Amino acid sequence: MKQFPDSHAPAASSQSSESRKTSRKTRDWPPVSVVMPVLNEERHLREAVRQVLAQAYDGPIEVVLAVGPSHDRTQEVADALAAEDPRVRVVPNPTGRTPNALNAAIGASTCDIVARVDGHAMLPGDYLKVAVETLERTGADNVGGIMAAEGITPFQKAVARAMTSKIGVGGARFHTGGEAGPADTVYLGVFRRSALERVGGYDEHFQRAQDWEMNHRIRETGGLVWFEPRMRVTYRPRPNVRALAKQYFHYGRWRRVVARTHAGTINMRYLAPPLAVLAMAAGLAVSPFFWPGLLIPGAYVAAILGGTVVTGRGLEPAALVRLPLVYATMHISWGWGFITSPPSLSKKPR
Repeated sequence: MKQFPDSHAPAASSQSSESRKTSRKTRDWPPVSVVMPVLNEERHLREAVRQVLAQAYDGPIEVVLAVGPSHDRTQEVADALAAEDPRVRVVPNPTGRTPNALNAAIGASTCDIVARVDGHAMLPGDYLKVAVETLERTGADNVGGIMAAEGITPFQKAVARAMTSKIGVGGARFHTGGEAGPADTVYLGVFRRSALERVGGYDEHFQRAQDWEMNHRIRETGGLVWFEPRMRVTYRPRPNVRALAKQYFHYGRWRRVVARTHAGTINMRYLAPPLAVLAMAAGLAVSPFFWPGLLIPGAYVAAILGGTVVTGRGLEPAALVRLPLVYATMHISWGWGFITSPPSLSKKPR
């Protein structure tokens, strides 16, 4: 885990002195560091940074881009953005891994409030303002909101519906929404630097689930993680079955690593997919000798079809017919990843 420097100078800002004076008439808004792990984001990076710098926030903003070894022109785009605006800086992330990028960007940032933003995230205009207000009102160490999945293609629309339903992802509020309040984890996150320093930042061992894992350590050390539904960030789902299966396989695999590392962090919501996979596999295995074994996978198929009828209302027909496949892909991939997660993943590198 990363340790960060203790001294923090105010972030640079290109805001005019006149606008700063205007903002001080109402209140002083603290400077915010926005850290972005970036890899192969040539298409989206310029727009993502533009949305950050255009935030309706009267305090200073700096953006630190931690750029990994990309296969496209991401590095050139990032360097151009830094050359165009002094509020943008670029730091290297030779590993290309997300937690390493986040720690590198946090280490290079200067403000006492640190917001994580992904290179393809689409933020609402008041995102940082709502985040800072929520941090101050609640005393939380981290605040975040909804991962608002929105699709363009019929397949993406089906995934978006599944990702915002309890059948697809359980009851996590950052997926399905709900009332503001304490939470186990949130999407992205806007942190107090003091909390990041207290827990040593992101654990770079975790290739996935690093957000959940660090939020767990924040809570274990007495901090508060707060869900604020007004912080709604648009997310584009994976474009096809293969990409979706890979995503959820690794979610399941690394969630088991978290469970091994932090005892007592698993519950039935996480165990449901692997138990379903094992039950269906057992049913299919015994079915040549005991035909009622087919009732187990049959019951799962019936449940998925019934869930599709309930949750698919309003979807266009092309997306609706893909929804059962999406549910099955998410459940089975997550469950199989959890089941096959090797114990060696839980060993810290020396």
